[in-house]
Amino acid sequence: MEDGERQQDAAAGGRPGAAPPPPLDESLRQIGQAGRETLQAWGEVLRTLRALLSADLALARSAMGRALAWAGVAIVFGASAWLLATAAGVALMQQLGLSWLASLSIAALFNLAVTALAAWRTSRYFDWMGLHATRRQLARMGLFDEDDDGDGDAEAPAAPPPSPAPPPATDGDTRA
Repeated sequence: MEDGERQQDAAAGGRPGAAPPPPLDESLRQIGQAGRETLQAWGEVLRTLRALLSADLALARSAMGRALAWAGVAIVFGASAWLLATAAGVALMQQLGLSWLASLSIAALFNLAVTALAAWRTSRYFDWMGLHATRRQLARMGLFDEDDDGDGDAEAPAAPPPSPAPPPATDGDTRA
């Protein structure tokens, strides 16, 4: 092989019969064109996602309205069924020999107990909605101060506690 052939092979990437690479300005033009095409593709993707999100939100809005309507129907019929079941329980207790006052009192106490349980559980769930962990993290980052009442004259945040002193050096000597 002659030197000229070796240089052509090296210029072609060592592959026989391969075309030499394009000049630098042509490569830069191709890269720029590919970048523009990529940006156009992203624009189309974002427009499509926006249309999808818009349609999804419209569907969710419609579903929420219908769900609320059916929840109202369920509450009304559930409450009336509960009242009828309580009345049947009171009638059964009266039939078993309890007075009307005792039967109604037992039904009322049962209903109050269930109401108290429901109120307690509801308060627990509302407490969980307080985003306590997020608020603690934001306070640590200095972005949100729970003690700030918005007066504008809030005190500066407390300084972090001092780090503990390092243990004394022993120089390898472990004797006291």
